[in-house]
Amino acid sequence: MLLKNKRVLVTGGCGFIGSHLVDRLIELENEVTVVDDLSASTMEYIEGHMNNEDFKFVRGDIRGKKVLQENCADKDAVFHFAANPDVKLSVNEPYIDFSINVIGTMNLLEAMRLNDVGLIVFASSGGTIYGDVEVYPTPESHIMKPISVYGASKATCEMYISAYSECYNMKGVSLRYANIYGPRSIHGVMHDFFWKLKKNPSELEILGDGKQNKSYMYISDCITASMMITEYILNSQMNYDAFNVGVSNQIEVKKIADIIANELKLDDVQFSYTGGQKGWKGDVHKMLLDITKLETLGWKSEVKLEDGIRMYIRWLQEMFG
Repeated sequence: MLLKNKRVLVTGGCGFIGSHLVDRLIELENEVTVVDDLSASTMEYIEGHMNNEDFKFVRGDIRGKKVLQENCADKDAVFHFAANPDVKLSVNEPYIDFSINVIGTMNLLEAMRLNDVGLIVFASSGGTIYGDVEVYPTPESHIMKPISVYGASKATCEMYISAYSECYNMKGVSLRYANIYGPRSIHGVMHDFFWKLKKNPSELEILGDGKQNKSYMYISDCITASMMITEYILNSQMNYDAFNVGVSNQIEVKKIADIIANELKLDDVQFSYTGGQKGWKGDVHKMLLDITKLETLGWKSEVKLEDGIRMYIRWLQEMFG
């Protein structure tokens, strides 16, 4: 079964990853409905689809049951990408992640059950659900031990999706993403460094000690891998599965700063550090996902990390000067 000419719901489809996913689903000639409350995004990246008769946008909050029940009707699959995108915000306002991520996901699963929707593809989080680990690269079998409220909410959603998949004969798959970056992203260390250097080209404050070592995946690779996994679960005998989605290498935060400064042609940037292993409470200072399982599907990364960072910074310059 190919995900083509299907009726698909995408929650959070106006956001960074979600909007790129919508583009790919439209390319595959699916009928796509997006539900997004625009609290963390705009309609900018779906505007090109608004005149497409196979595309529909609904402004709505996934904490509202009615909007989900109405828009799950007659759907073949749901891509669930709506969430609070700000990990740091959840530290100071922990109920936000429970409210949006957990309650919203439960509302969606119930709407799917009542409408007999057969597949949910969930945007989870690789680094935050595993927490601080000693096993590198970290496989899907590793215990979940979140150290942030955001990670706890994603892990909770995975458990409910697994349970619903078994109890109600759905198929579900969790995509445990590495740090995804690229055009349309308005969060993350690369975005922050760009704006700090735009404000002050001579100095850059780096949270933590700059030695945080993590894995980063370019958005086009992310979407290709996500679609490959979706095809796998559709053809699998399993009701539920989880995949790490990332690349096989990692990079220190200070090296990212060096690349961005070089791309911006800034030769004498003075770096300063706030100190400590972690940039903020709940930060995972070291992360590398084991992607062996993904690679068994035939997936290979196409974008080298430094090339991707430079492409993203060029996009930010083009968009914001």
